[in-house]
Amino acid sequence: MTHAVLFDLDGTLLDTVPDLVYALNQVRAAESLPALPVSAIRPIANLGSKAMIKLAFGIEESDPRFKRMREDFLGLYEKHLADSTQFFPHVETVLAHLENQQIPWGIVTNKLLRHAEPLLQALGIDKRIGCLVCGDSLAKAKPDPAPILHACELLRQDPKHCIYVGDAATDVTASKAAGMKSLVALYGYIHEDDDPYLWQADGYIREPLELIPWLANK
Repeated sequence: MTHAVLFDLDGTLLDTVPDLVYALNQVRAAESLPALPVSAIRPIANLGSKAMIKLAFGIEESDPRFKRMREDFLGLYEKHLADSTQFFPHVETVLAHLENQQIPWGIVTNKLLRHAEPLLQALGIDKRIGCLVCGDSLAKAKPDPAPILHACELLRQDPKHCIYVGDAATDVTASKAAGMKSLVALYGYIHEDDDPYLWQADGYIREPLELIPWLANK
């Protein structure tokens, strides 16, 4: 039986891409570059700000402009992080089901705390989560298992009785290293060149509601 469920945030619980792309395009506009479509960023949105800056500007971290562009992007995103972001369809039903079944749930994300906390507040779920572990909460972030293990400690649950739901290979790697079952959200931000079935997760769901019967069988 599953005693607790941990979720990734971007691409698993929330569709955050519209606001991320808006902030990114503001930085591009300042550099006299045309706007990028959402479709250009969506497949890598779960890889974090560095990956988005690299793609949007074709530069590496060694470029002297990189740090400034990333900070400009993060600052702009902080001001617009809840403009268009919303739950993926039926996520709220899934969360209500977990709460009705008294199954604690939390979030383990590589998103920075300065963005994740106010975003959850804006969406009205900050008081419902059992724990929030962000990319800068600890010295290490996913794919290291430390954030997931820390979340289990906060929930007072044994990892072997929990499940982690995410949409990236790093999520599967981290959860397996933590001794936890992993479930891949196929509806999330997965690049067309990736084959998530090669990640060898314990399960795969094509939409959030599929989590409910999956948990019932475990």
